[in-house]
Amino acid sequence: MLIYKIFRAPEWAEMQAAGHTAGAPIDVADGYVHFSTAVQAAETAAKHFSGETGLVLLALDPDTLGDALKWEPSRGGALFPHLYRTLRMEDVLWSVPLPLKDGVHVFPEDMA
Repeated sequence: MLIYKIFRAPEWAEMQAAGHTAGAPIDVADGYVHFSTAVQAAETAAKHFSGETGLVLLALDPDTLGDALKWEPSRGGALFPHLYRTLRMEDVLWSVPLPLKDGVHVFPEDMA
């Protein structure tokens, strides 16, 4: 199972340039990097990125993040992965654009 992070293009570009990031502004404010599971990602996009173009989807293996990754209750009590350290480029398995079609973000079909 993978976990996913949605970034705006400038946030992703900043991470690539620096090699790491504390996350998007909401991550910095909350003190951890927010992730979603494959099941949660579309709802996350709709709730926090509605109508936004230029998004990038990152995939990570939670097993490689160690004790800094915590599964904590959020929306409706569902457990969400939260990373309590900077996100590093070497943590990212792959990234793809997250296009907007007819007002809905289109996720890769093979997300697991």
